[in-house]
Amino acid sequence: MRQILMILSLTSFIFANEQKIVFGAGCFWGVEKFFDNLKGVKSATSGYAGGDYDNPTYHMVLKHRTNKDIKNFTESVEVVYDDSEISTEDLIKHFWELHDPTQGDRQGNDIGNNYRSAIYYTTDEQREIALKTKEIYQKLLSKAGYGAITTEIELLKKFYPAEEYHQDYLKKNPNGYCPNHATGVKFAKEMPKEHSIKPLGGKEIVVIDAKNCPFCKRFKEDVTSQYHGSIPLRDAYANELKGFEITSQIVGTPTILFIEDGKELFSHTGYMSPKEFYKALGLFKLGKDDEAYNVAFNAATDAPFCKKYDKFKHTGDGVFVDRLSGDILFDTRDRFNSGSGWLSFFKAVGDSVVYREDNSHGMHRIEVLAKKSGAHLGHVFDDAPGGRKRFCINATVLDFVPRDKVKDLQK
Repeated sequence: MRQILMILSLTSFIFANEQKIVFGAGCFWGVEKFFDNLKGVKSATSGYAGGDYDNPTYHMVLKHRTNKDIKNFTESVEVVYDDSEISTEDLIKHFWELHDPTQGDRQGNDIGNNYRSAIYYTTDEQREIALKTKEIYQKLLSKAGYGAITTEIELLKKFYPAEEYHQDYLKKNPNGYCPNHATGVKFAKEMPKEHSIKPLGGKEIVVIDAKNCPFCKRFKEDVTSQYHGSIPLRDAYANELKGFEITSQIVGTPTILFIEDGKELFSHTGYMSPKEFYKALGLFKLGKDDEAYNVAFNAATDAPFCKKYDKFKHTGDGVFVDRLSGDILFDTRDRFNSGSGWLSFFKAVGDSVVYREDNSHGMHRIEVLAKKSGAHLGHVFDDAPGGRKRFCINATVLDFVPRDKVKDLQK
């Protein structure tokens, strides 16, 4: 009996730490995803709060978004959290920093009273912290040139969970982006100047990141962490950029900026697969009219004995790498002169390439592509000396690296 009482006591203690609060900060998809990824948050549920009619639905909330005769619901997220793992103050500070609380009935391009900023508290402590942090954040916003905070701060009457297809929406749609309506104004002290990001000069890629953005994390895992190309690629928060000429609005993360001499040439908002990224990189680095771009992404073929072939014919010991990803594809130790006018190798390095049937031009061939970038490299045949393979490879899609520089490639 004593053991049962101890277990019940412990269970009560654990649940006593759980609290509930509801936030409105624009479209609930991104808000839900943000809070769901915070340590200490037990659940984040999309729904509706703050309205005066019963049983709201998504259709009804949208219908009344310009109606001034009733108090409409706002898209909101119910956050259940353990205040022994994340304090109420930290949670509410995240809310303020997550969006622009000065916009009234909108958040970015989402316009209507259903997108208004709101905090619906369930305890007096939450109310006091909401008001205290609002006062502090207003001073910080005013200093940064923003207007008055319009956030609705009220006692939660009732929270209505949204339809099932809204729950975990960004998980169900993985090729999306995390909406970014943040002002960049932080409660913490301003970041030291040495952490600002300035143009490097020439071509570079800057990926605009955000805390707790799952698409940013996935892009880092799939692309950034494995990138060894010659064009610099780095991550930054939007408020860290200094001295750049950025024409795109940073409305979500990740946003991949393709920059030359500090000026944005083009950008992409949202997750990019490796193949999508490297095709964009090809356009950025080579240009769509370049012969190498046409070979890599339109399966064209170098002219036999082209200039780059002639140049590579005289290289010393080393490796040939993908011009886009920087991955090692072929080794001079496996090179031989086939007399065909194209670079010839007995094999590729490791698993750096993939193969695909090619039945174009009335022929049956095996196409060779770079595994990471997806660039067309050439074809493989069975006609090399000694019955070996002949990898017939276009020179324009490769770069050469001397053997003594190979170690630097993977740094």
